[in-house]
Amino acid sequence: MKIRKAVFPVAGLGTRVLPATKAMPKEMLTIVDRPLIQYVFDEAREAGIEHFVFVTGRNKGAIEDHFDRQFELDETLKARGKKAEMDLLAQFQPKAGAVSFTRQQAPLGLGHAVWCARDIVGDEPFAVVLPDELVLNTPGCLKQMIQAAEQLGPKSNIVAVEAVPDDMTHNYGICGVGKRSGNIFEIDGMVEKPAKGTAPSNLSITGRYVLQPEIFHILETQERGAGGEIQLTDAMIGLSKSQAFHGLEFEGERHDCGSRAGFLRANIAFAMARDDLRDGLRADMQKYLKA
Repeated sequence: MKIRKAVFPVAGLGTRVLPATKAMPKEMLTIVDRPLIQYVFDEAREAGIEHFVFVTGRNKGAIEDHFDRQFELDETLKARGKKAEMDLLAQFQPKAGAVSFTRQQAPLGLGHAVWCARDIVGDEPFAVVLPDELVLNTPGCLKQMIQAAEQLGPKSNIVAVEAVPDDMTHNYGICGVGKRSGNIFEIDGMVEKPAKGTAPSNLSITGRYVLQPEIFHILETQERGAGGEIQLTDAMIGLSKSQAFHGLEFEGERHDCGSRAGFLRANIAFAMARDDLRDGLRADMQKYLKA
């Protein structure tokens, strides 16, 4: 099962980290020295994705500009002999025609955002990657999922899952666990934000999906669910009646960068993973721990 396209829903307002996101897309908030959106783009590219589809909204033009070539900057760096900086920008530059943008004109939920990409994705399986969730690992989470997809049937859907505390399951989409093979298992049920004490497991659905195109037909008529939004989980529940769903307990450390605490933790974790930053950061943190 070849996965060529990935959808990035980036129309959200980022209200959990206001006022930082009042005038800046939350996806452009910086983790160490690059924006969130660059990390998930690189994760998708590592996984073999060839076409990157961004579902944007108002005031998100900075995302499109980030993936475009900035002629003035390139020429200035060239004139100043900044070869290292030029090479760095070239490393992050997508190929011409590999990036598409479409609009979600109203904040109707994740399911609606994915549906907005239907004409670009077409009739082929695709990935969905939520940009405010980062996974620190090599290989990346999406590559692990696509490798798992190669082991499964041609009409299989895969969801990345992570264990959460039992008393927190009501805050997440939760899946039931069927037949297991290693870190991959058959999903025998899904529920969006179950009432306390009713969750089928403690495995939460995270921000990485591999889905079949039939999901678009369900999303087209999907009624609003939790929060008054069109929920992707509800559409997956519908699709699971005719197609297999599997969960993957991925390797890596997940960071919810849409929250203040998660954003700070991600900066520390990704900086500590860098040979050029680790020692200095460790020394600085010791100063604050003593304060």
